[in-house]
Amino acid sequence: MHVIAYSVSSFEIDYIENANSMKHEIILKAEPLRLESAALAKGAEAVIIFTSDDASEPVINALADLGIKYIVTRSTGTDHIDLKAAEKRGIKVANVPSYSPQAIAEQAVMLALALSRKLIDTSKLVETYNFTIEKHVGFNFYGKTVGLIGLGSIGKAAAEIFKGLGCRVIAFDVDQEIEMAPIERVSLNALLEQSDIISLHAPLNENTRYLINQKSIAKMKNGVMLINTSRGALIKSEDVLANLEGGKIGYLGLDVYEFEKGLFFEDHSNDTDKDSLLQKLINHKNVIITPHQGFLTQEALREIAQITIENIDAWEKEFGQNL
Repeated sequence: MHVIAYSVSSFEIDYIENANSMKHEIILKAEPLRLESAALAKGAEAVIIFTSDDASEPVINALADLGIKYIVTRSTGTDHIDLKAAEKRGIKVANVPSYSPQAIAEQAVMLALALSRKLIDTSKLVETYNFTIEKHVGFNFYGKTVGLIGLGSIGKAAAEIFKGLGCRVIAFDVDQEIEMAPIERVSLNALLEQSDIISLHAPLNENTRYLINQKSIAKMKNGVMLINTSRGALIKSEDVLANLEGGKIGYLGLDVYEFEKGLFFEDHSNDTDKDSLLQKLINHKNVIITPHQGFLTQEALREIAQITIENIDAWEKEFGQNL
């Protein structure tokens, strides 16, 4: 199958090529998928995209007009794809349902631990040869209550790590059928009220957008730690910033950001006009932000590439060699 892959970073190339093993003609492009770059897919049957790509209705229509029949995203989430538009134009869509959940779970726990022991500030002082410790008092995780919102494969992986640290782990998931044993299932309100640390592992959809807002934050403990390695728009950033500045939220760890599209995965160090909200978050002493790199482990990249190629293999097998 002739395929165009968008937003391919240098660190992905070997993984994609090894997984493909020359089965498909895949052209790797660093350019993100946008309306302007859709024309790069001319002559292809399928496109491979990433979470930072624009697969909105106008782009879907442009791809369909070029003859694209398949879209596979190198991610679990599909909120960057207009699925209704794709269905309307007869384009089949596939994702990577699960890949190395430990990678994202470990990122969440890493952010939490780094915040709890003020490792960033400590490291910065040590770089200046300042070895004082008075301002670096942290707290133990042992005995703390960790609330997980979302208990899919990543949430369950995070639960195992937090339980290994001696935490009480409670969880809320909108799916009442999901198996939670031996994790304690609680209501969302109970989780907000009881948790010392809250970690988000839910997909972004119409029910979860702005799940963390002024109203839900008001129910949390004073000084709560909030971690988000899922999707940026689960959090209403303005409300979180206001409660950071007011002290209600004591610590914030983000691997995603509500307005990250067009920012993350790119070098904007020389921009004169920076996102003022993000800048305030970055400059806050109790915040650590990483640029959506929870997936960035050798194991996860290998699995993402493998499943991406398997999706293309399945389409070719189902619909024939001459697509």
